[in-house]
Amino acid sequence: MQSVVTVSLDQSQEFRFELDGVEPMAHEEARLWLDGEFTAMECEPLRASGKVLLADKVLVVARDAGVSRLSDRQWLGLFARAVSAALARPVVRIDLQGMTISY
Repeated sequence: MQSVVTVSLDQSQEFRFELDGVEPMAHEEARLWLDGEFTAMECEPLRASGKVLLADKVLVVARDAGVSRLSDRQWLGLFARAVSAALARPVVRIDLQGMTISY
């Protein structure tokens, strides 16, 4: 089964990390990693209520990571492992232009 995380910034720029053969991240470890990145990058919640859903956290971390982090294969690999484990999905597509996640 294919396992891949793709982050699309716009129609011309996409970052893809294949997870086949990569050590999976435990669910709790993935959530903690995303929480740490959210805090370290001083991300802001998407919702006015301040409530941060896991999918929202993935979107905001990907958005705030920008090209510099997404271009870093080591960081992208950790992000992809965390996203796949936290969302419990082998194939995840993050569309930052539309701020959506599809499986």
